[in-house]
Amino acid sequence: MGEPLYADGVLSLDDRGVTIRRYYFPLAAAKHISYHGVRRVEVRPMNWLTGKGRLWGTGDPRYWLPLDMRRPAKQILLCFDLGRRVKPCVSPDDPDRVIELLRGRVPVVEAGGG
Repeated sequence: MGEPLYADGVLSLDDRGVTIRRYYFPLAAAKHISYHGVRRVEVRPMNWLTGKGRLWGTGDPRYWLPLDMRRPAKQILLCFDLGRRVKPCVSPDDPDRVIELLRGRVPVVEAGGG
């Protein structure tokens, strides 16, 4: 992997892609996603029904959230569409910076957008 452009303990971005730490349950192994494998990233406001209260896993089988003990204090959820049934979702510490870095590499849409 290259030099990190962004890292917050759960999510890191470099020139080649995105790494989500503590993704797989129960092993807490990381998941690496190449930018070429991302169809789009959807930016969503996060509330108690859409992930704010979930520290790891899912309440909806279409989405998967890595272990993030700070998620209840966060407001934004990013969902990566990889063309598969399950979409990895993250709640970065600095969502504006992550969105800025992603915009030059993959399509980024606001919730409800196309």
